[in-house]
Amino acid sequence: MIVPTLGPMELASATRRAERLLVPAAFVTALGNNVQLIAGALLMIRSGKTMLAVGLLFIAVAAPQAVLSPWFGRVADRYDRRRLWIGCDLASAVLALALPVWLTAGGAKGPGVYAANFALAVVAALFFPVSNALIKERVRPELVRRFNANYEMATQAGMLLSATVGGLLVQRLGAVPLLVFNAGTFVASAALVTAVGRRPGGVIGTVPTAVGDAPVRAQPAQLTWHIPIGRLIVLYAQGSVVVTVFNALLPKLVMGEWGRGAGLFGIVDAVGSLGFLGATAFYKVVGRRFGDLPIAVFGFLVCNVSLVLQPLFGSAALILGVAAGAFTYGTARIASRSLLMTSVDETQAGRAFGLANGAGLAATVVVMLGVAELVDHTDSRWGFAATAALSAVAAVAAGVLLRGPLAAGRFAGAGPAEPEDRHISATADVSTVSA
Repeated sequence: MIVPTLGPMELASATRRAERLLVPAAFVTALGNNVQLIAGALLMIRSGKTMLAVGLLFIAVAAPQAVLSPWFGRVADRYDRRRLWIGCDLASAVLALALPVWLTAGGAKGPGVYAANFALAVVAALFFPVSNALIKERVRPELVRRFNANYEMATQAGMLLSATVGGLLVQRLGAVPLLVFNAGTFVASAALVTAVGRRPGGVIGTVPTAVGDAPVRAQPAQLTWHIPIGRLIVLYAQGSVVVTVFNALLPKLVMGEWGRGAGLFGIVDAVGSLGFLGATAFYKVVGRRFGDLPIAVFGFLVCNVSLVLQPLFGSAALILGVAAGAFTYGTARIASRSLLMTSVDETQAGRAFGLANGAGLAATVVVMLGVAELVDHTDSRWGFAATAALSAVAAVAAGVLLRGPLAAGRFAGAGPAEPEDRHISATADVSTVSA
């Protein structure tokens, strides 16, 4: 006997519920992850005031993700992605509470900050492919581009708003209350994903089984990418380098060099959040007329120009520059994310985004070390310029390399690419998905 599936109305309702809840869950998780990181960066700036001290903190966050994300991507394709997301949030809440407990007990500040953020980064290495694979699994294909605009806006706004929350609360209340608040954000995210509900029956990616058995997700015996996936990863992952290095440069510039308080630091990123809101609306309009590849390449290049100008003309120019940079970066990031998501099969989404996250953060470690060394021997202006130059080279190179598949008609640049072989062989690896 075949497992009964949901009717069209029930399936549509479950899908819409997932699409509504996954965006705020992503926002809350991004806010929590980056509040922890920003609070740590502010603590390190107050202690040492060197770019290298902040850079090492970001490397402690990037390194485990660079190593583990590709392997965790396979985990995301084998097990229940919703349960994995909830587990990541609950584990992060416990780890986030550990740092304020350590500081309250009189533990050393430096080792505590590094250890807590390293542990959270290990969890984040699983969360990134899991969350993206769950989106590919639950969001209707015809809405992927629109959903990605909302999702990327929520994620990046959460990252930028974390600086506002972190800057203002650290300045007024100190680090410990902020870190306790941070733990609560992970609990809120877990509650939202719990409300998404089980994976509906009859969705793509499941195969029917006998009553009493758990549904299984078929796994291809071999990965097959419709286009060279490495080229898309270069385009998508260099955005991670830009935003991570920028987040390390900003406290060094504002607090370390200009001697301004954490409040200005928070205001700058709050304005950046408005830029991301604008990018979401803009992408939904421009995406109707242009493909994602030109949107991504042009957006990253304009963002790089803004990045060079931001530290040159004082606080007002920095605020305006961050708003413009967030707008263009956000537009490009949404487009590059849509390119990657629409070109992989649902059963391979975890591995694709695991590889993208690992590659981006591995590059981040290298760039962060180089930029930190440059800034500590010069000033932050050179760090902004060097980051922009590297991003421009990556964006142009990826754009040129992807023109071949586009011209050959192998990839439309908007809709999902059909896998080369949808047949599931008898020897294909299958994994039980608990609901």
